[in-house]
Amino acid sequence: MIGSFVKLSRIALMAGALSLVSCSPAKEASAPRTEFSIGWSIYAGWMPWPYAQQAGIVKKWADKYGIKINVVQVNDYVESINQYTAGKFDGVAVTNMDALTIPAAGGKDTSAIIVGDYSNGNDGILLKGADNLAAIKGRQAYLVELSVSHYLLARALEKAGLKPTDVRTVNTSDADIVGAFGSPDATAAVAWNPQLSVMRGQPGAKQVFSSAEIPGEILDLMVVDTATLKANPNLGKALAGIWYETVALMQRQDAEGKAARAAMAKLAGSTPENFDSQLSTTFLYADPKAAVAATSAPALVTTMTQVRDFSFSKGLFKGATSADAVGMAFPGGKTLGDAQHVTLRFDESFMKLAADGKL
Repeated sequence: MIGSFVKLSRIALMAGALSLVSCSPAKEASAPRTEFSIGWSIYAGWMPWPYAQQAGIVKKWADKYGIKINVVQVNDYVESINQYTAGKFDGVAVTNMDALTIPAAGGKDTSAIIVGDYSNGNDGILLKGADNLAAIKGRQAYLVELSVSHYLLARALEKAGLKPTDVRTVNTSDADIVGAFGSPDATAAVAWNPQLSVMRGQPGAKQVFSSAEIPGEILDLMVVDTATLKANPNLGKALAGIWYETVALMQRQDAEGKAARAAMAKLAGSTPENFDSQLSTTFLYADPKAAVAATSAPALVTTMTQVRDFSFSKGLFKGATSADAVGMAFPGGKTLGDAQHVTLRFDESFMKLAADGKL
């Protein structure tokens, strides 16, 4: 996950989680319920969730709708998606690419109900001995293959008029990439923060491309099981209420806002300064009207077309013969891919309730 303090390799996720849905038991999601679990992992844009729980905001909104919401930390981002896909969570904080390639591609009908932020510089491409992306041609690029870093590289090459074959990727875990880039033989890498900021400080390293150059493409979402949401719309209302109250608080520049950000930093195992630095390259959709507009804009369809085409080209739609195999639905009735097999839905209705003051 992009710009995260902790982000784990997608490789195990891609290998195992796609097959998880087919073997997981059907969840009794069609009946109304009163207790729900939401998974999250550490990332600057997702720290509002644990803070809201700590500050009583989760309980406030859950009580309003007569439900209980358990906000559960999973130290491994990969595992949080695995658990959601298996039905152990009703919702999870996830990127747009992972929501598509894991639960949705595996057949789990998933609704993105909150578009929380996008990476606005938290991901980048580094070169040694050059300050222009064109110099990457012919080099080996160290990155976490089949991750959003891989997607960022593909988009950068496209923008520079280069072909994917102009660069050979070297699969490297997030834990090892800083050390790997420190080798004199490593002259190109793609990484996310905080590793990116550390690697930028290595001798001769220059950042030649970042996610700020593809704004709105690397999205961070709150997704919920569609059947659960349909049977329990109050869950969506409560989650929207929690999110926008908390994000409004963390955006404030007074003592309360500063205290909230400091508490989030502590929950993330970071310092207030480090956390604020992470937020500076994270575009938060703090205004629900802006989030609704972004979710309803044609640009989202374009983005998801690019994401799904990249994902299919890398074999992430297990067993599919076409990028159209996984259907996606967008506001206004627009669909992408197989309209008879929609498993990822961008549902703006709960964000709109927040925007209209109707929660």
